Amino acid sequence: MKRFITLLAMVLLIVSSKTENKEEVQQAEAYKIPVHAWMGLKKDATDEDLKTEFDDLKSKGVDRLMYSAGHDPEIYRRVGKIAKASGLEFHTWIPTMVQNNKPELKPEWYAVNRNGESAFDKPAYVEHYRFLCPNREEVYEFLKNLYGSVAEVEEVDGIHLDYIRFPDVILARGLWDKYGLVMDKEHPQFDYCYCEKCLADFKSASGIDIKEVEDPTQLEEWKQFRYDLITKMVSRLSEVVRSKDKPITAAVFPGPKSQAMKLVRQEWNKWDLDAYYPMNYNDFYLEGTKWIGSVTKEEVLASSGKPVYSGLFICPKPENKAAEKDPEGHGLLPEELEAGISESMKNGAAGICLFTPGRMTDAHWKVFEKAIYTDYTK
Repeated sequence: MKRFITLLAMVLLIVSSKTENKEEVQQAEAYKIPVHAWMGLKKDATDEDLKTEFDDLKSKGVDRLMYSAGHDPEIYRRVGKIAKASGLEFHTWIPTMVQNNKPELKPEWYAVNRNGESAFDKPAYVEHYRFLCPNREEVYEFLKNLYGSVAEVEEVDGIHLDYIRFPDVILARGLWDKYGLVMDKEHPQFDYCYCEKCLADFKSASGIDIKEVEDPTQLEEWKQFRYDLITKMVSRLSEVVRSKDKPITAAVFPGPKSQAMKLVRQEWNKWDLDAYYPMNYNDFYLEGTKWIGSVTKEEVLASSGKPVYSGLFICPKPENKAAEKDPEGHGLLPEELEAGISESMKNGAAGICLFTPGRMTDAHWKVFEKAIYTDYTK
């Protein structure tokens, strides 16, 4: 009898221990930070390829895709249906002011720099930097039709803007060497927009002929005029998207005051959006992971209660980072990823957004698996 009682006690102890362990796991997994990801459609990807990829991302903890697949609504219908079947939210990620040459886009609709050069045929920095002028009604109509048609797709959960800005009048510090530039001031070839309409509208509003100003870069009214052009475009596109009962968000530069306003004329704290996705890519600013925390704190304070999802730039080849000269090959190492997530969440981010899942190594995913189930508010 004593032996039976002893065995029974041991069984009960084991069952109790397993139950407690299961409850601990359930409690640990009850908290999970929201994880979003920027990614694009791979060429020739089949439906089976997409389903396998999306199932894998969902199993790893990704909740929402910010997905880039061009302008065709039918492509987003196809991909969105597969993403949603995998349990993922599906938001389209479509560039705004940057548009390559299309028959419906006229050369005169593109932004012009202080030297009088058009982004249409002489883009800054790289060939794809063909920025439209946000002060053109024709440009708004083009974007209205683009985002409106995509927002009508049932499988699309929201619209995500990108390149909603002017070209970088000053590059992030980590990019200076790549382009062989010292950008301690606003150089004329990177300073936009000086098209005839912008010049005329600014003179009408302020009484100032910017062409007569000795140093336009020091005139606050001229800077504000261009901040407001982007802000107005965002407001108008927000009306379009919300009329389709969809939320609208945007990828933005860090700040806004510390970087976005100075570098790309984004006063995004005034934008009428449902959430902000600052690209807190610390390596581009020659900063460590602590900087992610400080800039996230600034962003959360600037967002007036709207969610901020901290964009994290992943290093695709950690073993080559030290020797990699191009900052595009830099990013968070596996041993830095937890700190990047922690700094974001401890400073008020609603979640994180990966750039991109395809850059994540097995070592990244191992760190990530633990980090996203940590409650950083405690």
